[in-house]
Amino acid sequence: MTPAEFIQKWRAVDLKERTASQSHFNDICRLLDIEDPITADPKGEWFTFEKGASKTGGGEGWADVWRKECFAWEYKGKKKDLDRAFAQLQQYAIALDNPPLLIVSDMDRFRIHTNWTNTVQEVHEFALDDLLDGATRDLLRNCFLDPERLKPAKTRQMLTEEAAEEFSQLAQRLRARGHEAHAVAHFVNRLVFCMFAEDVGLLPDHMFTAMLKASVGKPDSFATNAAILFGAMKTGGLVGFTRVEWFNGGLFDEDSALPLERADIDNLIAAAALDWSEIDPSILGTLFERGLDPDKRSQLGAHYTDRDKIMQIVEPVIIRPLMAEWDVVRAKIEEALAKAEKATGGARTRAETEAKRHQAEWHERLRNFRVLDPACGSGNFLYLSLLALKDIEHRTNLEAEALSPALAARFPSSGPENVMGIEINPYAAELARVSVWIGEIQWMRRNGFEAAKNPILRSLGNIECRDAILAPDGAETQWPDANAIVGNPPFLGAKLMKRLLGVKETEEIRAAFEGRLPGFTDLACYWFEKAREKISEGRCERAGLVATNSIRKNTNLPVMKRILNDSRIFEAWSEEKWTIDGAAVDVSLVCFGDSGQAAYLNGQEVDSINPDLTTGLNLTLARAVPENRNGAYLGIQKSGPFDVPGGMARVWLAEPTNPNGLPNSEILKPYWNGDDVTGRPRDFWLIDLPLGLSEADASAFASPFEHIRTTNDEDGKTIAELRAELGDRAGPRWWEPHWPRPEMRAKIHAVDRYLVTPETAQYRIFVWLQLPILPDKNLIVIPRDDDTTFGILQCRFHELWALRKGSDLQDRPRYTHTSVFATFPFPVGLTPDVPTADYADDPRAQAIATAASRLNEMRENWLNPPDLVERVPEVVEGYPDRILPKDEAAARELKKRTLTNLYNARPAWLDHAHRALDEAVAEAYGWGDDYRAGLLTDDEILARLFRLNQERANG
Repeated sequence: MTPAEFIQKWRAVDLKERTASQSHFNDICRLLDIEDPITADPKGEWFTFEKGASKTGGGEGWADVWRKECFAWEYKGKKKDLDRAFAQLQQYAIALDNPPLLIVSDMDRFRIHTNWTNTVQEVHEFALDDLLDGATRDLLRNCFLDPERLKPAKTRQMLTEEAAEEFSQLAQRLRARGHEAHAVAHFVNRLVFCMFAEDVGLLPDHMFTAMLKASVGKPDSFATNAAILFGAMKTGGLVGFTRVEWFNGGLFDEDSALPLERADIDNLIAAAALDWSEIDPSILGTLFERGLDPDKRSQLGAHYTDRDKIMQIVEPVIIRPLMAEWDVVRAKIEEALAKAEKATGGARTRAETEAKRHQAEWHERLRNFRVLDPACGSGNFLYLSLLALKDIEHRTNLEAEALSPALAARFPSSGPENVMGIEINPYAAELARVSVWIGEIQWMRRNGFEAAKNPILRSLGNIECRDAILAPDGAETQWPDANAIVGNPPFLGAKLMKRLLGVKETEEIRAAFEGRLPGFTDLACYWFEKAREKISEGRCERAGLVATNSIRKNTNLPVMKRILNDSRIFEAWSEEKWTIDGAAVDVSLVCFGDSGQAAYLNGQEVDSINPDLTTGLNLTLARAVPENRNGAYLGIQKSGPFDVPGGMARVWLAEPTNPNGLPNSEILKPYWNGDDVTGRPRDFWLIDLPLGLSEADASAFASPFEHIRTTNDEDGKTIAELRAELGDRAGPRWWEPHWPRPEMRAKIHAVDRYLVTPETAQYRIFVWLQLPILPDKNLIVIPRDDDTTFGILQCRFHELWALRKGSDLQDRPRYTHTSVFATFPFPVGLTPDVPTADYADDPRAQAIATAASRLNEMRENWLNPPDLVERVPEVVEGYPDRILPKDEAAARELKKRTLTNLYNARPAWLDHAHRALDEAVAEAYGWGDDYRAGLLTDDEILARLFRLNQERANG
């Protein structure tokens, strides 16, 4: 069929919709050279007329044509209301798998609405005569064959970023003029909602934009004009002769407006030109909070957490369990309807009443379902939780109506009252309310319903601005009861709490949870504990929270164990990227409580999930073994400018004897940290004043003491300035390191050399150091000098144990002497409590020592080959030689020669050396034959080590 023939035929037709629509559509297929539905899909599985779908407006509703993953198409008679046809499609689109295109037509006019999630929706409209144009026919053909071509390029996220940038500039100017921060935030939130309201038709005739344009010539009139509008929105009223609906909800509780200048008004007019109906509430609050809060403004252009990440919590905690409940309810409804179908009279009525009762109970369940986010920020979890509940209600309404028209629900009953929040930041709390309001109205419009009225904005006192952990009197605060708890609590490690929260608040928090959590635990753990308690008391069904992945390790692990003592973890992601303060961090997502569902770990179904977010062998039950006691230590913690570059140290070493008659060599020692181990030695030294030295005696080491006293620390202050500011809190003996570790020093003084491993590193590497080199706090120190101990610690068995028992810092495993070394079961007779001399003649120890010594020798030869380096005596006799490159070419090559780079490459010689070592250690455990037979998988090794740990710990 040619375009002209099609146009001529259908311009003359005046039949009713039901009579003509299928014939019209078949002619479109002929026009586009596409097979019609019956020819293409005789079974009607993916392309069909009269696709069954029940709309919530009552009675049977049908998509006139449906093509899977392409479109749903609704016809109306000529000159009928296409908006109504579109609303009908919206209402049952969810039952048609949300096709990307929703098309309406009255056979003279065609309107194509894009329907992709998270894109700015577009409308393509054309008339019958436009089909003469090949481009129009191509557009229509793509609806059938390649709908992706119609996908809008602009995402809702892009639109929201534009809007946030415009308002950030306005907020900064208002703050610069001296307006109070919360007044600015409240005012900007009103402006944001006005722009949204006029673009969705809740403010008629683009009233807000008209008000802005009327104020351009007289900026002084803006505040008066805005007050008139806000006053009308407060209670409902007139602006001129135009009626404004009642909004209020707390956002328009009074009519005040901040004065604006011409540049501000121009800024707002530019912002108003954006399509605010498509703004994305899942990021709206985050972006606007950054723009409004001076402390977060630097993050405005930074990344934010996308909705897919949040749904990894919302889906298993809210959607999946509720849909499983609905499956049970639907089965009961079907059973009752089947009885009614077979019965007559009173029995039929009773069966029908039973079906309605099940449906009513389900509605009551959803109407009363409450989701709490006790660290809701600007509302992204609340918004997506609300959408999830509304989608569930809508989908189940359609499914019920498909079973029987008598079960049709007229209007969604779930709404903003279903979500509750607690947020300490007033900027964020109000933005959370705005996000929820906008999300509610958007959902209603996109699903073919009118927004609620009288008022339009329901009061959201259920989003509270307060501390979620401590009450004003310092006691533990209370959370409202909820069916589900979701959110991402503050990411603040235990070490930083006193610095960032203050000593008083930190101590109050720890005191409030004394006996339930360790005194040294990350801040997020208190949210996990309160959620656990709610579930334990039967006042919450389940929870899903985000924490840094340290939640599953060390001093944070007790809260995870408490969760498993009371319930179960039913879904977890042990290592996921998340955005906090604009930066990506590694987090764990933990869902616990009663889900009635199978357990999933990192997307895979498992039998159970352990406290450390593993499955199978539960290594969190491993305990310290007696023979490892006092076998490993932390290095020195400086807490001040005690480390100095080698060049400065050598200048001081060359100075004359001090007034006390002693040279500076008495208190200057080479000083290593983790970077010196994994990279090239940095050549730093430590000012190591003897413990117990008075300030007067310490000052006699003139140059080093003056350096400590006057050099700025990491906060930009000298110790002298800190003392003036903090008094004794700066440290009563400020010229000493914060933790000088005398016990560790005594141990390494008793051996010829000692082992260290970085606390945090990509690879678990052990190296030898010897005095006078001193270790920093980020080195774990093992004061043993035998190659057998070195070999056991450097072998694969100990590395696997460390990876499972240690924690993580971003993508780098962390080694802890308390949870890793203390629990690791060494081979019998080769344990840290046995003197080296006692196993010197043990063939097992000798084999390990030989392999370990060879590994160390080969690594050292690779790191510092004799043809590239020269060894220069240190300026102080008895100190280790300096290893220097022979020339510039050697220097360039040596920069590449680090242990990290070596283990990244893992050349064959290194692999062979490690295999020899692993075999020797396996023999020491009595597992040599199994090792050579390839039976020692990672899981098997860990299982055997765990059994040894349990035997000895319980011994």
